[in-house]
Amino acid sequence: MTDDPAIAHTPRLVLASSSPQRRQLLMQKGYHFEVIAPSPAAEEDILPGESADQLVLRLARQKAENVSGKVPRGIVVGCDTVALCGGIIMGKPGSREDARRMLQLMSGQEHQVLSGLCLWQRPEDSVACQLATTSLVMEQLDDNQLEEYLDTNNWEGKAGGFGYQDNLDWIRITEGSEANVIGLPLELLEEMLSAIQPSWTPGSSPAAPP
Repeated sequence: MTDDPAIAHTPRLVLASSSPQRRQLLMQKGYHFEVIAPSPAAEEDILPGESADQLVLRLARQKAENVSGKVPRGIVVGCDTVALCGGIIMGKPGSREDARRMLQLMSGQEHQVLSGLCLWQRPEDSVACQLATTSLVMEQLDDNQLEEYLDTNNWEGKAGGFGYQDNLDWIRITEGSEANVIGLPLELLEEMLSAIQPSWTPGSSPAAPP
């Protein structure tokens, strides 16, 4: 509950994710929100013949839909992020060796980070999904650089096996959103929320329904 009438009439915002990076991005931007993690069933693997674009858009929608039943009124935000290099889709590494494989593939190469973003509005059940793409270049990594980074365990839970927020000096963005690489395209989110409610600002969303 809030005493601010502007906030009281703003839809409840719910993040359908257990990602600490996504929570941190929303907090830094000033959003008021709740977190309801989707069930593991909402994050199934890539389907046969599915492109990276189709994958992240499908999973973002599945996550939002999975959580929407727990939200009587508000806007559920679902997001899914992968890295794409040489036509190979890379999600979160399952092990150190998997992270090494991903980083070796991207070493010295340009690649993309893609996020599907879905806003599921309740109780109307109106749904909007869009795609965000960021291009990056990774320097050629030598064995020492690679192992030093793997030793930090910062690759865990991050698409492509790296975290841009780790202040790595061997990777740079050439086009697109930095927030998208970290895990949530904030610019696209603000644009999509404004389309639902033109007066929406990050600080106007209540943490609980009125």
